[in-house]
Amino acid sequence: MFARCRAEGRGALMPFVVAGYPVGTPLGDLLRAIEAGGGDAVEIGIPFSDPIADGPVIAAAMHDALVAGVTVDSVLADVAAARAEIAMPLVAMVSVSIVDRLGGPTFIDRLADVGFDGVIVPDADLDAIDVLREAATRRDLAFTTLIAPDTAADRAVAIARGACGFVYVLARRGLTGERQDAPDVADRMASLRAVTDLPLVAGFGISTPEHVAAVVGHADGAIVGSALVRGLGDAVVTKADAIAAARAFVEPLAAATRG
Repeated sequence: MFARCRAEGRGALMPFVVAGYPVGTPLGDLLRAIEAGGGDAVEIGIPFSDPIADGPVIAAAMHDALVAGVTVDSVLADVAAARAEIAMPLVAMVSVSIVDRLGGPTFIDRLADVGFDGVIVPDADLDAIDVLREAATRRDLAFTTLIAPDTAADRAVAIARGACGFVYVLARRGLTGERQDAPDVADRMASLRAVTDLPLVAGFGISTPEHVAAVVGHADGAIVGSALVRGLGDAVVTKADAIAAARAFVEPLAAATRG
């Protein structure tokens, strides 16, 4: 996917959604709408009762999904049912608490079996991820690690070397959420390219087409999460079609990936 985007002279757009949100909206329909709107890959957040770095929008969406009865098994079943009709890569975003509870490598196998192409375990201890990375590599899944804006240089090297597929670079400090200003990632991306050949994707606080255009001038891709999740919630409140809203939201972001 990254090679195709590079050949087309643009960055990748990787929207984030919460599985089971909006409540009652089929995940497969949502993924197809995002792909039709120009999404290059999608991160699917598996709802967790104690989000680690998620701001209020994503935390509330996960809460609503859990209250509605969304489970790990139901998420995997939904992905399996929709996978054949979706060409873009799907990446699971899942807490290490869930991964460990369901058996580490065994859970990685389950992700691969239903059609995921990668996994992000954002709260995993860097010193304890080898077994998960090895399981992902065995199943040909991307295994992505996160680098914060203030991560020290030597630790950033270790984190980047622990990834396969791409590296998730936090564009801002703090929690996920929408911001007014575009993040400045130029210097961070330049320093990381000196230590890894993997694609670098920026997330956190990327909300608008203008933000996407600014980010992909330096990064290989942009992740948009809270703004999309909020937009889906707004569609439900106004009794609009959430599927149509998802495509309409993604289209201008996709157009902005050419910088």
